[in-house]
Amino acid sequence: MLLRVIDIETTGIEPSAEIIELGRVDVISQGDGWHVAGPMTRLYRPLNGIPPETMAVHHITEDDFESDTPACSDELLHKAVWGGERPHILVAHNCSFEEMFITDNATNGLPWICTLKAALRVWPEAPAHSNQVLRYWRGLRLDAAMAMPPHRAGPDAWVTAHLLTELLKVATAEQMIEWTKQPRKLPTIPFGKHRGANWRDAPTDYLKWMARQEEMDLDVVWCAREELKRRTIS
Repeated sequence: MLLRVIDIETTGIEPSAEIIELGRVDVISQGDGWHVAGPMTRLYRPLNGIPPETMAVHHITEDDFESDTPACSDELLHKAVWGGERPHILVAHNCSFEEMFITDNATNGLPWICTLKAALRVWPEAPAHSNQVLRYWRGLRLDAAMAMPPHRAGPDAWVTAHLLTELLKVATAEQMIEWTKQPRKLPTIPFGKHRGANWRDAPTDYLKWMARQEEMDLDVVWCAREELKRRTIS
């Protein structure tokens, strides 16, 4: 089985923005376990420039593009996703972002694994769940030449690939695909008078109030309903 980890850098956070860098790293199942292959990175020239506030995140500027660097077309994106050995599953940390830009037209409907959602379930005790925090919290010793700098597509994909191998020690790819289809399982209540409390310790009336809210964050409402469901079953 081949799991292809993908990370992108863009000119903004909405789908109207352009992909300007794509990194990918293959995680391959072999007889003695999971192996991480070397990263591949591609730059794509933006057609409408890069806002300075976005450059401040990934530090990609117009000077990084050669005169013949192409823009990210549907054809090039499909080739980047499918190039080399064909993947069975796509992976990203907080893959809802990648899915906004890399649609079914490029993936042919391949399933995704979100390592953020998986990490929230497997390691709820982690101090935070960004890929860089998890990298250090898990004590991963990664070659700095491959893992740095953060917020670049190749290094971020490299870090996520190694987090994926850690997750695969305790969860299957199939489990993580199912978790990816669901909202995030937040380890604690993220706001209000019970902020930081475990869902199991929240008063039932408070959970019922959250579960009724239509304007509240979907992940919060889902977690409240799941805890209420657990109490009903138990």
